[in-house]
Amino acid sequence: MDSTRDSTSAPGSAVDWLRRRLADGDLPGRYPELAPRLGTATPAELRQAGTLLQRLGPERVLAAHPGTPVVRVAVTGHSTLDAIRAPLTGELARHGLLLDATMTDFDSYLFALSDPGSELYQAEPDLALCVLDPWTVFDEVPVPWRVEDVEAAFKAKLAQLDGLARTFSAAGRGVLVYNTIPLPARFGDQLVDLRSRARLGAVWREANAALLRLTEDHPAVVVLDLDPVLADGVPLSDARMSVYAKAHLSAELLARYAHRVAHLARVLTGRTKKVLALDLDNTLWGGILGDDGIEGIEIGDGHRGEAFAAFQRVAKQLGEQGVLLAAVSKNDLEPVGRVLREHPGMVLREEDFVRVSADWQPKHLRLAELATDLGLGVDSVVFVDDSAYECGLVREKLPEVAVVGVDAEPARHVAALLADGWFDSRELTADDRHRPARYREELVRKDFLESFDSVRDYLAELGVRIRLAPPTAAELARVSQITLRTNQFNLTTERLQPDRVHELAADPGALLLAVHASDRFGDNGLVGAVLGHRAGGVLEIDNFLLSCRVFSRGIEQATLSTVLEHARATGAKEVRASYRRTAKNAKVAKFYPRNGFTVVAEDDTSATFRHDLADIAAVPAHIELTADFREPKQ
Repeated sequence: MDSTRDSTSAPGSAVDWLRRRLADGDLPGRYPELAPRLGTATPAELRQAGTLLQRLGPERVLAAHPGTPVVRVAVTGHSTLDAIRAPLTGELARHGLLLDATMTDFDSYLFALSDPGSELYQAEPDLALCVLDPWTVFDEVPVPWRVEDVEAAFKAKLAQLDGLARTFSAAGRGVLVYNTIPLPARFGDQLVDLRSRARLGAVWREANAALLRLTEDHPAVVVLDLDPVLADGVPLSDARMSVYAKAHLSAELLARYAHRVAHLARVLTGRTKKVLALDLDNTLWGGILGDDGIEGIEIGDGHRGEAFAAFQRVAKQLGEQGVLLAAVSKNDLEPVGRVLREHPGMVLREEDFVRVSADWQPKHLRLAELATDLGLGVDSVVFVDDSAYECGLVREKLPEVAVVGVDAEPARHVAALLADGWFDSRELTADDRHRPARYREELVRKDFLESFDSVRDYLAELGVRIRLAPPTAAELARVSQITLRTNQFNLTTERLQPDRVHELAADPGALLLAVHASDRFGDNGLVGAVLGHRAGGVLEIDNFLLSCRVFSRGIEQATLSTVLEHARATGAKEVRASYRRTAKNAKVAKFYPRNGFTVVAEDDTSATFRHDLADIAAVPAHIELTADFREPKQ
């Protein structure tokens, strides 16, 4: 997001629309319309929207739209932080989320995080923001001071923050967010010799590096690096507000901080994007292929050509980390294929894309078709195009798609693409890196299916193999990721952070199974998980998840049948399971009843089921399954 686009709202803007809806009293019912309207809002408009939205409690929106995700955020720190609430409210609304905020008292972070009975812990936050500022350290430094005093104070503060992280990991349920602490010029300038200034800079940077490394020891901790934000020219503080109001971080910096927190909230609520769909003409290369020909497009050579190549390198970097690249262009397929295969300036080649769609169909239809072919929702797609018309049409027809409009200056393409962290995740897994190849294999399976007269014949030839086993230590991050990203085959949509998955793996009374799948076309990897626990003679299935990549192959039935057989073999009298309805998992509402469970309790949003283990369906004949259960203690 460009902080220079900081203007007041114009007539017809999202803020203007929001004011009208509040005046008319119909905003709660129309809240889902707000997120697409805020998609192109400036930072100032988002702050204005957040200020207006604070009049509207989350409960009013939930009454009209019960499935709207609510993110519970507790804010604590060393300085006055009231200015963070409005931008954080607006940023979350931009992503279709509701903020439920708890603000602790001024300079109460030590008490708030060290006492499990504090207001912060009672709020059970999904995100606990401990906002750190330079005076978090310098208020502990004597006057006059030397560099050694600053080094000792920062070292003591790191030990303190490490201890607070340990307490939070034991007593909290969400993610604790720290940030690196900027060094204002005023402190270095107080040292008259340049050698001491250099040493202060080194000490400060080394301490911030140690702060960033806290994530290695604490899975429940995220550390946001503020240096790149400040490098963009965002002011660190306002001198008067810092002295008179103890607001040591500027409103602009807190707004950018809130912007990054919103990315994290999107990850925690399973809203990470998976597909980067790229226009070609004047987006991936300069010029119009149909008019200029292969030799006339700009890519690689010259200033503009290098700018397009730089954008392609970024797209390739994202693809290497599991983002699915697709080309969606109004062009003829044959010359597009020639450019991708033969043009010497191209960084991206045909094999980098899971799909190249080049024809003259409206792009919103092609994006919807792409999502269907990949077995994903359109809300998994980020679309990049230089045409304001195409961007506007996709926003209108597919409001769930994240649209990134780029302009005529290719040097700005990279910043536009990366501004919103659409593909951020807590941790990159080996499965992520293999994702593009697996989706390409999936499209081959789709073509293979179309060669059969019946699905039964297709499955018989597909050769599905399943392995059920407790996840290895290296796979725990992937299990967490499945709970965070999977929305369709997710029976309860409980999101588990990595630290919680580690706890379950170490709990001898818990059932934690990873579902691995493969077939004649390759290894699908870790595609699902079963979570449960034993309570006397009952096995409780706490959740069952499966990647949309492997739907409709019998994997879910085979897995469930095997779990039921194991329960019976180990003395369980019955198995119970739950379902909680969301906007995206309605297709699995009857999964348990279809597999022999009976209803114990049911209402509009949830249901509890029971299986008496008397009659368990066999594993489908076309599946080869192996299972290795770790026996849980009673």
